[in-house]
Amino acid sequence: MKKKNRTGSYIFLGLIMIFLYAPIVYTIVFSFNEGKSLTKFSGFSLKWYGKMFANNTMMEALFYTIACALLATAISTLVGTVTAIGLSKSKKVLKNVVEQVNQLPIMNPEIVTAIGLLMLFSAAHIEKGFFTMVLAHIMFCIPYVILSVMPKLRTLNPNLAEAAMDLGATPVQALTKVIVPQCMPGIISGALIAFTMSFDDFVISYFVTGNGVSNISILVYTESRRVNPSINALSTLIVVIITVSLILVNVIPALAARKNRKTAGVAE
Repeated sequence: MKKKNRTGSYIFLGLIMIFLYAPIVYTIVFSFNEGKSLTKFSGFSLKWYGKMFANNTMMEALFYTIACALLATAISTLVGTVTAIGLSKSKKVLKNVVEQVNQLPIMNPEIVTAIGLLMLFSAAHIEKGFFTMVLAHIMFCIPYVILSVMPKLRTLNPNLAEAAMDLGATPVQALTKVIVPQCMPGIISGALIAFTMSFDDFVISYFVTGNGVSNISILVYTESRRVNPSINALSTLIVVIITVSLILVNVIPALAARKNRKTAGVAE
């Protein structure tokens, strides 16, 4: 009976994996298709990658997407981490109020947030473009960083900073050399979520950008009405970039931890 249940679980897991990853594999395979068809593979070719790199519109969209994601991730991670640390030392009433308010941008439909930001920028007479897109992405990324850092802060000893200052550390040193390193897993998780949310966003970006500035999501939307295999090549490039980034994020800390264990073993 247990063997049958295990086999059924494996089949169910396999079906889920196929459902999740088959579209990605399909896109990667047809990015190397010689023909323009998206259903019939007529031969291996790299011409769509050449056309992608020769397309200034695609390269500009890729640049704006990566630049916006990096800026939004860096700023939102910094602001979200400092906010989470501040909340951990605040009174319970203030902490509960801010945490509830922090959940509003996450639970709020993106279309409502997009229209609100559009009206805000229009009322403030701020010209729409790359700057407004970065501001919007920072706004909706900060709550995710706070939610990622707060659980890690709850596991720390509340007297950790005071103990560090008793041993001679300044408040800044206690923050940067004691609290932040202990929260690093939560900070990295929040940064990854922020980068993914910014990189993937379409609705908010579509409403707050202008003046010829578009990210990849907007570009794909405008190109969706016609067959353009270069989009498959662009999608494959994005998958490769994200995969390499995830590998580096997971492998580098593991190698550093392994090196520290070896150093500790030699010291002993």
